Amino acid sequence: MEELEVNHVAEIQEKLTTLVGERIKVKANMGRTRVIERMGVIKTVHPAVFIVEVEERRGRKSRQSYQYVDVLTGTVELFDPETGEYIFTPLNTELEQD
Repeated sequence: MEELEVNHVAEIQEKLTTLVGERIKVKANMGRTRVIERMGVIKTVHPAVFIVEVEERRGRKSRQSYQYVDVLTGTVELFDPETGEYIFTPLNTELEQD
């Protein structure tokens, strides 16, 4: 998967639509120093959120929903599970480089 610089929610939604059914690694900042990292599959893409089915302990699965805005701001980061590279460059990373 190639890395995509994004600055619009619509671009994120379009790219994730093409990745439905693909495995990704999700890193979500839940606040208060809680960061969750999970592997999962993009199941569906909706107008405001996308759904990732993640693997839990002992073979169980759950579905997590994330907002496109969180991907845009870097609160939720998506990675290629094979290479570990960003699928999207978070907006805050772009600002730090300027």
